[in-house]
Amino acid sequence: MDAWWQCEIPYPDVPKEITDAADSVRASLPNRYCDPQVAARHFEEVLDEFALCDEMGMNVVCIEHHAGINSMIGSNPMVTGALARQTKNVRVLSLGTLISLRPDPVRVAEEYATADTMLRGRFDIGFVKSGGTEMASANMQPVNNEERFWEAIDLVTKALTSHDGPVSWEGKHFSHRHINIWPGPYQRPTPPMWAATGDPRSAAEVGRRGYRHVLVLRGPEGTRAAYEAHRKARREAGLPRVTTDNFAYAALVYVGDTEEEGIEVGSKLLWFLNTSLKSAPQYNKFLPGAAPPQAAPGLYRTRPKADAGLALRDAEKGVTPASQNAAKLMGLTAKEAMDQGILFAGNPDSVHRQIMEFYDKVGGFGHLVLVGRSGPMTHAESKKGIRLFSQEVLPRLREVAPVEVG
Repeated sequence: MDAWWQCEIPYPDVPKEITDAADSVRASLPNRYCDPQVAARHFEEVLDEFALCDEMGMNVVCIEHHAGINSMIGSNPMVTGALARQTKNVRVLSLGTLISLRPDPVRVAEEYATADTMLRGRFDIGFVKSGGTEMASANMQPVNNEERFWEAIDLVTKALTSHDGPVSWEGKHFSHRHINIWPGPYQRPTPPMWAATGDPRSAAEVGRRGYRHVLVLRGPEGTRAAYEAHRKARREAGLPRVTTDNFAYAALVYVGDTEEEGIEVGSKLLWFLNTSLKSAPQYNKFLPGAAPPQAAPGLYRTRPKADAGLALRDAEKGVTPASQNAAKLMGLTAKEAMDQGILFAGNPDSVHRQIMEFYDKVGGFGHLVLVGRSGPMTHAESKKGIRLFSQEVLPRLREVAPVEVG
């Protein structure tokens, strides 16, 4: 098992009375509350923490969100480019540019190929569907977002894998007459592809496409059901079985010297749940098109077998939609979050045990994505958590070899 550290570079410095009164801290909170000097300090600290991960041998993840205090990384390619020069050893996962909100996926392909070249092949591509707040921020139509998402991925893939001169694309949502990106990707045919989703239909589609499937803060039941939808779709599509290396899980993680320190500091990560998920109904609920249509033949560009659509429909059973999952996470205590597999915190032995217990509950995974800093956690606390996890927990996780799963 490998590990990937992430921090979205949040801005936790807005007074609580202001965030409590705001209709949404992920769309409409005025940026006059963001002190540029404080923001610059946060960027400097977190970039130093990414560099520490490189020194300690732990991979890193660059996230992207917009218009809110939960994340100041509004331009994933810019931070990924900085990491290309700042890191020398570890892999960098872009998880990722919100592909369905970008009007030109070919430009995204250019950014990915450039990052992969700068990193000399240490780059992974992660695809993420946008949330309701980002629909508003990007002035984008939420109807048919899922169709745009998969078509944009297909277009990015075509741009990355076409090397013999210009090609064109005429799809339902995107049209591009001249695709000939320079440079092409360093890794051929493409860098490794990830998709972060636990939504009913998407979980199966990720499996059918063979991408690495990452579940974010889903707990054991939702994660196990999504992984099974992934595997079932592959079986029904006649595709080869995969190993646990195809699966990843993202959770809040902090390691302290003692159990008490780990939980006390790790509980600060709950700021992400209790504050940054706060959104007004007009931005995050009841959006037109939020409920996906039933799977239909020809919805996606390529299918190994026609009956793959059955797996997409069956995948809706037992997997909680992302919006409902997020609502359940707000207000958790540290103990509740730990019981639900949302937070792994404590001393090194305890954190290792929690991770492996979760591993057994969900049927195994090959990658752990650590949300390692958020909210009021300090730079010193974050660096300590990175060092302890890398030195005391990660070596034991790397002893867990991939196994084939049906």
